[in-house]
Amino acid sequence: MDNAEVLVAIGILFLAGLLLDKIGRIVHVPRVTLLILLGALLGPPALDLLPNSFNESNEFYAPTALTMVAFLLGGTLSPETLKAHGREIVIISLTLVAVSVVIVATGLWLIGLPVGIAVLLGGLSAATDPAATHDVITQTGAKGRFAGNLLGIVAIDDAWGLLAFSAALTITGILLDQNAVIALAHGGREVGGATLLGLAIGLPAAFLTGRIKPGEPTLIEAVGLVFLCSGLALYFGFSFLLTGMVCGATIVNLARHHERPFYEIERIEWPFMLLFFVMAGASLKTANLAEIGYICAAYCVLRALARLLGGWLGGRLAGLPPTESRLTGLGLMPQAGVAIGMALVAGERFPEIGEDLLAVAVASTIAFEIIGPFLTQIALRRADAK
Repeated sequence: MDNAEVLVAIGILFLAGLLLDKIGRIVHVPRVTLLILLGALLGPPALDLLPNSFNESNEFYAPTALTMVAFLLGGTLSPETLKAHGREIVIISLTLVAVSVVIVATGLWLIGLPVGIAVLLGGLSAATDPAATHDVITQTGAKGRFAGNLLGIVAIDDAWGLLAFSAALTITGILLDQNAVIALAHGGREVGGATLLGLAIGLPAAFLTGRIKPGEPTLIEAVGLVFLCSGLALYFGFSFLLTGMVCGATIVNLARHHERPFYEIERIEWPFMLLFFVMAGASLKTANLAEIGYICAAYCVLRALARLLGGWLGGRLAGLPPTESRLTGLGLMPQAGVAIGMALVAGERFPEIGEDLLAVAVASTIAFEIIGPFLTQIALRRADAK
């Protein structure tokens, strides 16, 4: 009976996701936001209609979905991709990530948050939304260097953000654990183990995949790699995000016979992400959100400030004109579900602060997904009008 309820719930959510995607395009609200709100409506925060066994299955598809995301992020770190996007995009993206982490973490610490939570939220702030940015640029028909730079930055900066978040986890472990040596050893094992595991899976996969269907790994190969990364990382207690990212980067850099190594994963990623976003909304504790409203507000203000400052500084370091430098951060305000995934991972690592982190991540993602695309549109128009 439980399995029947789960299957019915998944079927309804898939169909509801299609409807919400259509509605979102009409009313210009990102589908991520609508899915999170749907989860909150159907889950414990409101109607509590989702079966209990469905909530338990989140332990399967959440790591799977996030490993897929990490795998695709790793695929952006090839020399060809970085070269194609250009020196200025690499400089701006790295500067944005660094400034976001420093400003958000420092600002939250100064208003009284424990330094461990502040550091983790600083790591979350680096996440952007490539899909929303791409949709706005396509909708406005913007061309030229500024629009191209925005697309290039969001194509690779989540990869830098994931690396920064992995470092934040290690730092937080040291800060929250009384025994710094044990915490450092745990962080080193988690990060080092994930790196070695990603290489152990990625190295043979780079040479063995894409042989059955020349130049392009099959669906079975792609899914098999994701499940291997996710399952083995969970088994050994490593970071599945970093494992997937290292594996993806290894394959894209070594598999010279591949033409589209990640195409199959891109095709099947969305159903897992749909369930992930719905469950993120269902996991939201409204009591926590009410209690930490000031933290959400402070985080949003600090992240917006960090985007503006980081975009300006990165643009100046990269040699962009002053106007484009000032507008770059404004065009990169959207924050996607990667931040929610980071919050869930941090919550598993530090359960005592997990609910608060998730509440901030969900609330801020909704806010930036609603406001961010409009700010991106304004930046594009001003850049064209200069």
